[in-house]
Amino acid sequence: MMSTGFRTLVYKETLRFYKVATQTIAAPILTAMLYLLIFGHVLEGRVQVYEGVSYTSFLVPGLVMMSVLQNSFANSSSSLIQSKITGNLVFVLLTPLSHWEIFSAYTIAAMVRGLVVGLGVFIATAWFAHMSFAWPLWIVVFALLGAAILGTMGLIAGVWAEKFDQLAAFQNFLIMPLTFLSGVFYSIHSLPPFWLTVSHLNPFFYMIDGFRYGFFGQSDINPWTSLAIVSAFLVVLALLAIRLLKSGYRLRH
Repeated sequence: MMSTGFRTLVYKETLRFYKVATQTIAAPILTAMLYLLIFGHVLEGRVQVYEGVSYTSFLVPGLVMMSVLQNSFANSSSSLIQSKITGNLVFVLLTPLSHWEIFSAYTIAAMVRGLVVGLGVFIATAWFAHMSFAWPLWIVVFALLGAAILGTMGLIAGVWAEKFDQLAAFQNFLIMPLTFLSGVFYSIHSLPPFWLTVSHLNPFFYMIDGFRYGFFGQSDINPWTSLAIVSAFLVVLALLAIRLLKSGYRLRH
């Protein structure tokens, strides 16, 4: 049974991004629309990744998932680093919440923001392309897993970082490259052999490829393989995040 403290922390973290929805929801949706308009206009009719699927249609799921991932990470990471810098994190640590409950609360709130933004991006961009839903369950599964993974990564980054510069470095040199090099704008089969191999080492690729499979029933990798890799990645990150919270690493000093 969920404790009152757990529900309160989830509510606090959700309310935190809702109160500035123009920045946390509307701005990412506008950014994704600009990506679609620019890339779709330039490459539509020149690039076809899957048979019977226009480039703009191919691009929409990638942009949706990219938005889910980036905003899930931003929610948990920015919340933790702000709480550490302002000193109000102590009010969370002093509560009788277990490390499991703290982890779950931050991750769930991050997932909510990521999924809300992703849904907004889909509604805004789907008008520009003909979308199908070959396997809706795969869409839901990979959206939830992707949001949970990046919410967890954001938690780890927020625990590790002690100032905004460190968090920005984590996002700019890890999250952004992994996101943009994950097949959002292209199929990895169009890459040279070396970069094709590198792409298979990128866990973000499996999230986006599996998510896209739900729309078109076509993908670069078997969706069951993607599901196994993404699930294993989530388990490893969750165990690491819980371990950090339990030890109080960079939280209790």
